Amino acid sequence: MGSCGRVLHPLSLLVRAVVLAKALALGTLPDFLPCELQACGVLNCNWLFLKSVPRFSAAAPRGNVTSLSLLSNRIHHLHNSDFLHLPNLRRLNLKWNCPPTGLSPMHFPCHMTIEPRTFLAMPTLEDLNLSYNGITTVPALPSSLVNLTLSHTNILVLDSTSLTGLHALRTLFMDGNCYYKNPCSRALEVAPGALLGLSNLTHLSLKYNNLTTVPRDLPPSLEYLLLSYNHIFKLEPGDLANLTALRVLDVGGNCRRCDHARNPCVECRNKTLQLHPDTFSHLSHLEGLVLKDSSLHTLEPRWFRGLENLTVLDLSENFLYDCITKTRAFQGLARLRKLNLSFNYCKRVSFAHRHLAPSFGNLASLQELNLNGIFFRSLSENTLKPLVRLPLLQTLNLQMNFINQAQLSIFGAFPNLSFVDLSDNRISGAPTLVKALGETGDENRVWLAPEDLAPAPLGKPKSEDFMPRCKGKFTLDLSGNNLVKVQSEMFTNLSRLRCLILSHNCISQAVNGSQFQPLISLQVLDLSHNKLDLYHGLSFTELPQLRALDLSYNSQPFGMQGIGHNLSFVSRLQKLQYLSLAHNGINSRVNPQLCSSSLQALDFSGNTVSSMWAEGDLYLHFFQGLKSLLRLDLSQNSLHTLLPRNLDSLPKNLTQLYLRNNYLAFFNWSSLVLLPKLITLDLAGNQLKALTNGTLPNGTHLRHLDVSGNSITFVAPGFFALATELRELNLSKNSLRTIESSWFGTLAGSLNVLDVSANPLHCTCGAAFVDFLLEVQHAVPGLPNRVKCGSPRQLQGRSIFAQDLRLCLDEALSWDCFGLSLLVVALGLVVPLLQHLCGWDLWYCFHLGLTWLPWRGPRGAQPLPYDAFVVFDKAQGAVADWVYHELRVQLEERRGRRALHLCLEERDWVPGKTLFENLWASIYGSRKTLFVLAHTDRVSGLLRTSFLLAQQRLLEDRKDVVVLVILSPDAHRSRYVRLRQRLCHRSVLFWPQQPRGQGSFWAQLGIALTRDNRHFYNRNFCRGPAAE
Repeated sequence: MGSCGRVLHPLSLLVRAVVLAKALALGTLPDFLPCELQACGVLNCNWLFLKSVPRFSAAAPRGNVTSLSLLSNRIHHLHNSDFLHLPNLRRLNLKWNCPPTGLSPMHFPCHMTIEPRTFLAMPTLEDLNLSYNGITTVPALPSSLVNLTLSHTNILVLDSTSLTGLHALRTLFMDGNCYYKNPCSRALEVAPGALLGLSNLTHLSLKYNNLTTVPRDLPPSLEYLLLSYNHIFKLEPGDLANLTALRVLDVGGNCRRCDHARNPCVECRNKTLQLHPDTFSHLSHLEGLVLKDSSLHTLEPRWFRGLENLTVLDLSENFLYDCITKTRAFQGLARLRKLNLSFNYCKRVSFAHRHLAPSFGNLASLQELNLNGIFFRSLSENTLKPLVRLPLLQTLNLQMNFINQAQLSIFGAFPNLSFVDLSDNRISGAPTLVKALGETGDENRVWLAPEDLAPAPLGKPKSEDFMPRCKGKFTLDLSGNNLVKVQSEMFTNLSRLRCLILSHNCISQAVNGSQFQPLISLQVLDLSHNKLDLYHGLSFTELPQLRALDLSYNSQPFGMQGIGHNLSFVSRLQKLQYLSLAHNGINSRVNPQLCSSSLQALDFSGNTVSSMWAEGDLYLHFFQGLKSLLRLDLSQNSLHTLLPRNLDSLPKNLTQLYLRNNYLAFFNWSSLVLLPKLITLDLAGNQLKALTNGTLPNGTHLRHLDVSGNSITFVAPGFFALATELRELNLSKNSLRTIESSWFGTLAGSLNVLDVSANPLHCTCGAAFVDFLLEVQHAVPGLPNRVKCGSPRQLQGRSIFAQDLRLCLDEALSWDCFGLSLLVVALGLVVPLLQHLCGWDLWYCFHLGLTWLPWRGPRGAQPLPYDAFVVFDKAQGAVADWVYHELRVQLEERRGRRALHLCLEERDWVPGKTLFENLWASIYGSRKTLFVLAHTDRVSGLLRTSFLLAQQRLLEDRKDVVVLVILSPDAHRSRYVRLRQRLCHRSVLFWPQQPRGQGSFWAQLGIALTRDNRHFYNRNFCRGPAAE
């Protein structure tokens, strides 16, 4: 549950206490929620967005916790009592909780408050990491502390009181407290003698602190002193006078070479680091010296006088491009094992040749030499001649030198060489005789454009862990060059070469079995990321010891329409065990079957085996000839279905089958009996919706099953129960809303790994999966914080232990009950109050409102007796004649079943009633009132009275019943008629003068008398009387 700042009601506290008691009775929750207890007493609370140090129950084995990691949380205040409940804590990591402004991703200011006795309460604490926190002073620390990290903080002063009493302290890191990412107004101040009381201090790191001098009176016990990337431009003997025990000294980056800098750089004030000849002379125990990025142009032999034990020397990123050809500084370094001279190039210059100075031959113990980025174009026998006599040299790095001519045979003369890195150069083939032997002087230079000097990553992307490693075997790396073809002359004198890397070149030749003839001991060949043409059946057969062959990412030849490819060479490689044909887009025009008696692993991912198997039986047995195959990768092969006959055609010895990232929406699990030795099945990243069609078959040896990254919503009961040897199951990244014990039967207790993270679990009250996961919590990785709810909305994205789902209240029911009770209380208060204050007013308004309801009239009322009451002036004979002989005949006699019932004064009025009673009954008893007029300017008598009653009916019943028939269209029209024509034009009709228009007139009149007038109103002016 999230943090709660509100005061809890006593009743709420009581309910929570009861819930907790019942939870403990039901089963054991993880002891250290929301953190995870890992092996060796390590308590992991990283990345939980905690705002305070979590408190754990007394029932938890808190005494077993020896290491607590609170990395990357939001803890801004540490209290005296935060760690009292962890009595045996030895290591505490509080890194990245309250970063300084410059280091914060959003540059928010943050200051961490630490109460005085926070760390003093831990008498066993040995390792404390407070880096990347906004603290300005060193807090009070226990005397037991051995390792202390205060890097990337706001501490800018170290005096004699800062670290008082830390006599056991051996390591102190205070890097990055004042530099471009963590700016400050001044440099770190280390008072003279501030660290002298740390008598056991052996490691001190003060990098990136804007220091201008070496701190004075450092403890003589120091063995490691790191002062790189400050502003120390000058080193004198007195700076390191009493540090006779020093073993590693790093003063690199104090006088930088800015043309090769990857971050903000300040030009060196003195153009080079000023070193006194006797600066290091008294450091007889020094084993590692870092002078990188110091703008050095020369090397003085006196600098290294007395450094007989020096084993590692880093001189990279300087200006030693000429010095390395004539220096004598290495003559006294007989124990040096690793020398780094990388990126000592001349700005914008590429040399034709570079010859190492003869003094390199004195490095009798040298094992690794880095010459990356020197920028010379030709590698010949004379280039590395002094190194040939070095008996222990194993690694030689010549990466990114723009070498275009390389005499590779020279490496055969090195007795113990195990790795040569010539990657990322411009080698295009075997050197010509003239260029290899007829060298010119170093004055032949090529000026490089700025884009040629752009920094490139030294590391190459790692391929999947498929091919065997070449560590310890003689390896030649020629990847990232400009090779178009491979010639056997290139590998003269390299018969002992074991591994050859030719990836990321432009090799487009058809290999025919002659390209690698000198390499009789070659075991691993990497030709990935080329354009190799596999046309000859004797390809690579000149390599009798070849064990691993990588031909992945050679897709261009396979994509050429109509070109066939010959893979029969596989059967001729008798010792081949690993073969990668991945990502070649192979789909047709290859051998119908691969055959090999030695191949154990085949990577066929990134092809289109689905198209191959769709060609009838042509490629059905493509893999069946691989009799010893144990591992097969068919990932990313566009497989939509995998039929039993496809599985039956795979080698029977197969133990690992990878089908990742295909389009499988169905898998026939019973067909696994066709692969009796299968141990690992990977179906991650497919489109499986459910695990329902059958179960894992009885007797299967399957131990690892991965179905992560699918869309599985349902698993059939007992699906995994029969796979008794299953130990690792990955169900993560699916759409499961629950995890049920019925899926596993008795298998659940035998699982070592059950990954159910990244599923939208439905965290309802009484969710059964919680009890099950608690039973197998030892096998569920990240159970406290990686297994999260997907619903309901208020728990989405939170841990399933955000609240105890076994005892939580039904929230929907709670809200319903709360709403109902609130309504009853409100009604009980409001109704009597309103009745007392304004009862009569409410009664009147209620009944007044009823009168406005459309259904207020009596239900079941009888229909009106007349369709229309006809009103006309009897004094006008022509009008009366038209009514009796035209209107009546047309509407009552000639409409058949649609005849209308008219109300006429002389025919239908009741004798004995007054004129007004008959008039009232006629208007209110008819659906419409039809006025027949000869003219509209003078209306009086019965017509006027009838019109007023019709208008009264409009006001009372909200019904417009007026229909006007005007027999003289040319007569003057009153304003009422003109207005009615504008508002309701279909209720005003004119008798046509031409006989041919009479039919239309009677039709329009019939419509006007049978339909409600509100349908005739012009919507642009009004909506009619009944639509308000």
